[in-house]
Amino acid sequence: MQRILFLALIARAFLTAEAFIPHHPTTHPCPPTTITGRTFPTTSSLFASIQQQETKELVGDDAAAFSLEEQSLTEWIQFSVATGTVLALVAYVWFWPSGPHGGDAFLNIIQSSLGTTDPAVTVTGMLSVFAIFHSGLAGLRTYAEPVVGARAWRVLFALVSLPLALSCISYFINHAHEGTQYWDVTQVPGIHSALWIANFISFLFLYPSTFNLLEIAAIQPPQLHLWETGITRITRHPQAIGQFVWCFAHTLWLGTSTAVAASAILVAHHAFSIYHGDRRLQTRHGEDFEYIKSKTSVVPFQAIWEGRQELPPDYYKEFLRGPYFLVVGGTIAAYFAHPYMQAGAALLHW
Repeated sequence: MQRILFLALIARAFLTAEAFIPHHPTTHPCPPTTITGRTFPTTSSLFASIQQQETKELVGDDAAAFSLEEQSLTEWIQFSVATGTVLALVAYVWFWPSGPHGGDAFLNIIQSSLGTTDPAVTVTGMLSVFAIFHSGLAGLRTYAEPVVGARAWRVLFALVSLPLALSCISYFINHAHEGTQYWDVTQVPGIHSALWIANFISFLFLYPSTFNLLEIAAIQPPQLHLWETGITRITRHPQAIGQFVWCFAHTLWLGTSTAVAASAILVAHHAFSIYHGDRRLQTRHGEDFEYIKSKTSVVPFQAIWEGRQELPPDYYKEFLRGPYFLVVGGTIAAYFAHPYMQAGAALLHW
């Protein structure tokens, strides 16, 4: 269980849980034919109706759709270079021993402002600052992008959010087992396997960012996507639900005041993101978002059992796509690589 600690937060520096884009459904321009008071569909409108049923035309975007033929090697090289450059810059400015020690300064400001080095209080302060900047910059996106451009705003968003998120991750890894021990369920038979499975499932919810990696790195113009398929059929806010599950599993396993404090802030932040995301989507997409909202739910599976969402017979195919395979592979790799992540966090001496 300790090996899967906190990978979910890293992607949050780039993401907003609420990233979606729609287009209006096609409607036929010709009116139906009327004869002696009776209405008949025209041939063209009937064909359009059949074609729409066959193609299952969507109002929103098809989540995790990936075509190798449509990929550009140049764009993926640019993605690798841009991502590596940003990570190297953050590492030097924030963590590197010979750098400006931005991370140390951030931690010192938090602890001196709160008047304590208690890990539960400290992680509360750090995550609160991250949440304010992350959601604040996301909220300003609508106003800032027309001024500075979508790519420039995404880069600024990443340069602010990423170091704050990595600071929170590193500090939590180092202090997750500290503070008051409220309970200890680690010896309960089967609990480790059950919570590991819960964490694995949470990662399938947590990463809608893998649907548009080139936009996250600003290689392609960032857009506000309105996903309609895949995990969105289960819940309209998969990132929030995934974070709730992640927090529950880790807090139950750790049982410390530090874990409780961190999870409380994360849950509050993502609960706000549900409101914040819906508001931004409604502002941007209007009726299209209202349509998606009417057939989806925040609570997982609620729209399905209420009959508002009907899963297609081949629903499983919406998960047999590249981005989901990437999430599964990354989750398993992180499980085995986590000792190195813990060792790296320990080098900070936080």
